[in-house]
Amino acid sequence: MGVFSTRTPVSALIHLIKNGFLSSVANGNDSKKFKGDIRGPSVPSRVIHIRKLPSDITEAEVISLGVPFGDVTNLLMLKAKNQAFLEMNSEEAAQNLVGYYSTMVPIIRHHPVYVQFSNHKELKTDNSPNQERAQAALRALSSSHVDTAAVAPSTVLRVVVENLIYPVTLDALCQIFSKFGTVLRIIIFTKNNQFQALLQYPDGASAQAAKLSLDGQNIYNGCCTLRISFSKLTSLNVKYNNEKSRDFTRPDLPTGDGQPTMEHTAMAAFSVYGDVMRVKILFNKKENALVQMSDSTQAQLAMSHLNGQRLHGKPLRITLSKHMSVQLPREGHEDQGLTKDYSNSPLHRFKKPGSKNYSNIFPPSATLHLSNIPPSVVEDDLKMLFASSGAVVKAFKFFQKDHKMALIQVGSVEEAIESLIEFHNHDLGENHHLRVSFSKSSI
Repeated sequence: MGVFSTRTPVSALIHLIKNGFLSSVANGNDSKKFKGDIRGPSVPSRVIHIRKLPSDITEAEVISLGVPFGDVTNLLMLKAKNQAFLEMNSEEAAQNLVGYYSTMVPIIRHHPVYVQFSNHKELKTDNSPNQERAQAALRALSSSHVDTAAVAPSTVLRVVVENLIYPVTLDALCQIFSKFGTVLRIIIFTKNNQFQALLQYPDGASAQAAKLSLDGQNIYNGCCTLRISFSKLTSLNVKYNNEKSRDFTRPDLPTGDGQPTMEHTAMAAFSVYGDVMRVKILFNKKENALVQMSDSTQAQLAMSHLNGQRLHGKPLRITLSKHMSVQLPREGHEDQGLTKDYSNSPLHRFKKPGSKNYSNIFPPSATLHLSNIPPSVVEDDLKMLFASSGAVVKAFKFFQKDHKMALIQVGSVEEAIESLIEFHNHDLGENHHLRVSFSKSSI
């Protein structure tokens, strides 16, 4: 049996996860078998004995077992015996490491490895070529000033949960992954009928350690298996703190029901047809807003293309206002942030006279045109990004001669409008911000 019995109520399972437990079941090795394998000392020591390592193990992978719990001060590799000794900077760090891995067998290259205290109180290493390599890896990985790009290709992990028998929540994933570093942001979503998540750490070492330790692990006994890979995304853009997404660096973000504010919606959706100058949400009717475009032609374009379109299940009703402009609140008078000025916004698409954006104005459609895509971002990254907001991605195609541009088709026009609002100007890394507009053609 694992830590969690399959007959335990779901609520109890969630409670246990929130207290930091994981199933020790991993590729058929349950906790009883694991405990039976331990014949070493139980007296705490700074030195950890690691057994049954795969023959092609690297020094970096062994060190990564210890990195989440403290500084690793020494390493002794015994590859011929498939063993290693890891010395931590303190006995407390070593106790935390052994305590954690006693509830969960760490998996390296699909092999369970076993962790216990060593009889040695400290490590004494020689100058053999093997140990010189170990010391070089130790200097590279255990330094607090490590170049995280050398440790991991990204600080963002993609998590797929297979064999989803019991529900998995955002909070449960945060508890699990926080063992390896501070979780900055997390988004959960369903793609291809699979529960998935994107999770961002502040550094590559934490992401690397989490991947090495958790990939292939079961959250519950015999089910909910974690499959973890590095994402090409360099950062996650979270706008709401709720059960689907969380930015722990921004506790001020709204929770709401996952819908953008009227002000944000107006700025993002109307900007396809012109430059938004000002937006005013009406005090007594907050489902209504005045949107001032840069000229009357743009106002007509926005009205003709967006009037009657559905957004978050409700139709937009757009008419020309009797007011000529949106007045900003007088100095010293607050309006609770209901009026915003965007006249100097860097997101304006039509600032330059004769901009080619004028020739790319089309009615809303289920197919979106994407541009300004960096070379490192591939098809699956973009499909996963759009699926993270709940859109059903039906088709995708890069432009044959220019991979900076692509078409993506979602489930409906309404989904396309919501996706445009969500991801126009999304940071894709490498100083590239995604540009999103409606396409004149389908895939």
